[in-house]
Amino acid sequence: MSPKIEEEHLEDISKDSVEQIEHVEPEDYVKVQSDLSGIEATAASKTAWLISIVVSIGGLLFGYDTGYISAVLVTIGSSLGHILTSSEQEMVTSLTSGGALVGAVGAGLTADRFGRRWPIWGACLVFVIGTILQTSAFSVAQFATGRFVVGLGVGSVSMVVPLYIGELAPAQYRGRMVAFNNMSVTFGQLLASALGAGFATVKGEGWRATVGIGSAPALALAGLLFFCPESPRQLVAHGKHEAADAVLLRIYPKSTVEQRQAKMRSIELSLQEVTQAMSKESLWVTFKRIFTTPSTGRAVLTACMIMAISQLGGFNTLMYYAATLFSIVGFSNSTAVGITVSATNFVFSIVNLVLVDKFGRRTLLTITVLGMSICMIVAVIAFRYIPIDTETLVVESNNVGWPGTLVLVAIICYVACYSSGVATIAWIGTELIPLEVRAMGTMINTVTCWSTNIIISSTFLSMMKSWTPSGAFGFYAGICFFGWVFVVLFYPECKGMPLEAIREVFSSGFGVKYSKKWQKDHKYDAKVETMVLGH
Repeated sequence: MSPKIEEEHLEDISKDSVEQIEHVEPEDYVKVQSDLSGIEATAASKTAWLISIVVSIGGLLFGYDTGYISAVLVTIGSSLGHILTSSEQEMVTSLTSGGALVGAVGAGLTADRFGRRWPIWGACLVFVIGTILQTSAFSVAQFATGRFVVGLGVGSVSMVVPLYIGELAPAQYRGRMVAFNNMSVTFGQLLASALGAGFATVKGEGWRATVGIGSAPALALAGLLFFCPESPRQLVAHGKHEAADAVLLRIYPKSTVEQRQAKMRSIELSLQEVTQAMSKESLWVTFKRIFTTPSTGRAVLTACMIMAISQLGGFNTLMYYAATLFSIVGFSNSTAVGITVSATNFVFSIVNLVLVDKFGRRTLLTITVLGMSICMIVAVIAFRYIPIDTETLVVESNNVGWPGTLVLVAIICYVACYSSGVATIAWIGTELIPLEVRAMGTMINTVTCWSTNIIISSTFLSMMKSWTPSGAFGFYAGICFFGWVFVVLFYPECKGMPLEAIREVFSSGFGVKYSKKWQKDHKYDAKVETMVLGH
């Protein structure tokens, strides 16, 4: 990649920038939107793809953390002074989600002021600190503290990385570029599961190596981030127009000066309201505006609902407790079986990468969320035939039999549906949020992720005991079905739409009909698309 653009610290929005943007006339908006098609039809550079891949290492941090805890819970033994109880397992698992909740809020409050890169650097630092605390722990208290600190870093990158990639990516590639982040998450989970299974053979302390390796991607991301530029939208917002033009040239190397000027002009138009407001408004007023402006509220609600469905639908119980779950079902080598789930997750995240910009977000969600619900119902039925002591969560038979195999198949199919649909689209949902509240709205979206994640990770084992496994998985099936109904009724299709144009989708209702009309009116010529994609 080219050397980084020199800008260590984004300053507050400059007066010159505000004045320049204030002179933009609203009636110019239509013309600027028309000019955007020119730059969006040019080929994206290899640098744009490399930046997306590098920043997506943040997803690897997220995935590795959720992946290794599953193996650690069944191999940690008495390394922390005693065998962990079910309550302690739920606590150390959910504390990362609690830390992530705090980290997401912190990143959301600083992302506009300091840019997209500084919160990521901070996340890498605290992730390494948290990893050291866990690796060196000989007490539940220290291990739990390390889990919380790691969560701070995970929450920060999970909030900023999709936002950063979404603002850098060309419209027609945005879904795929953001999907790199989710693919990194799934690769991290697969890597952690594989290493966890490997180090499980090291009796007593092998889990420490599994945890400690997690600091490597954090250090790699911190170093490579120096070669990644700031978001053009952030640069324009802070009056750095020459730097923004340079970044746009790196992303669209075949674009003309006029096309890049049109792109910046479009950003300025979308910034007109926010720059005037940010000079007067507090964070509280910006936060309140999300809930008092109907169109903005609908956009944030839609993004948050998809995020909530992705968490409450039960997927993370499989990541956090996969080894425990398969042990309950009766598999003797539950850690190794868990790798199958992680591998499925990774493979189908690649499927999403291929399909998300071709078939669109709405189509994938409509098919896969319904599939998730059906798979959970199959698991509910299978669990009814497995003799499990609900007080101890121990299977009463050494023979797995067809019910245990059916549970495994149902879970693999569920993960395939999840990874090829809502797993990535929940994070692409930041594209729905208007620019004037995007950082705050993305923060709320990420807070939704981690708050619902806390609910799932801190209650799963308790639900399995009090509701029975069939009852717990029946609850997840109901959530998935509700999510499918929401998608059918309210989720608009925004594939290929410039971020500056998406703000119009929710101006009247949830924009399902509006987005369909936009897709019909803005299809690229087949020859141009073939040229752009290079096929």
